[in-house]
Amino acid sequence: MRKLQERRGWAFGFGVIILKPLLVAFTRRRWIGGDNLPQAGGFIVALNHISHVDPLTAAHLVYDHGRIPRYLAKSGLFNNKLLGFFLRSAGQIPVRRDTSDAVGAYAAAVEAVRAGKCVVIYPEATITRDPDLWPMKGKSGAARIALATNCPVIPVGQWGAQEILPPYTKKPYLLPRRTVTMRVGTPVPLDDLRDAPLTPATVNQATERIMTAITAQLELVRDETAPAERYDMAVRGDRFKKKKAE
Repeated sequence: MRKLQERRGWAFGFGVIILKPLLVAFTRRRWIGGDNLPQAGGFIVALNHISHVDPLTAAHLVYDHGRIPRYLAKSGLFNNKLLGFFLRSAGQIPVRRDTSDAVGAYAAAVEAVRAGKCVVIYPEATITRDPDLWPMKGKSGAARIALATNCPVIPVGQWGAQEILPPYTKKPYLLPRRTVTMRVGTPVPLDDLRDAPLTPATVNQATERIMTAITAQLELVRDETAPAERYDMAVRGDRFKKKKAE
């Protein structure tokens, strides 16, 4: 646990006043390796995605270690004027997926990292569709930001949030309190790729290293071995959509 290293601003401060007591009341926290989160300078926190409550528990981890998290948040959350004003005031970054505006979100994330901020990214870009909730094949955003800024990427394997709010459900289970475990690893080794041409092959290699590092942390948390091949929605489809269709 560390003291806050930066000015949090009114919006984030208000969120802390409202949300942190609730997280303390309804979760048990097991933070492992938190000293691997840099005390200063820009960096990326890259996590596996298992529940819609993830951003709150990840923010709790980062804040407990003295940093303010910035997220690439779905643009739909900003459509509400009040919520959008609050999120922007808290330094969050809107992104419209699969549109040209995603380039603007990438640029904003690069700018935030270069300004010394902590940017939290879920490389899977959505909650995992793996039946056992192991990390899926990753998207390239975290790797491209890291290679553009030379910032460290800190992998985190997290487990427990899915017991509070299972994937794509609306009813939370607050009692008895669930334990949320976050295991923070050392920076993903990317130095040999930083001076290489920014080709798709380079980005893919960096992305695979990030996902491997996240999965390794999660294996330690769960004391299990992940599947040899990661779930790929482009190949195996979206099992949640299949369930809705049935």
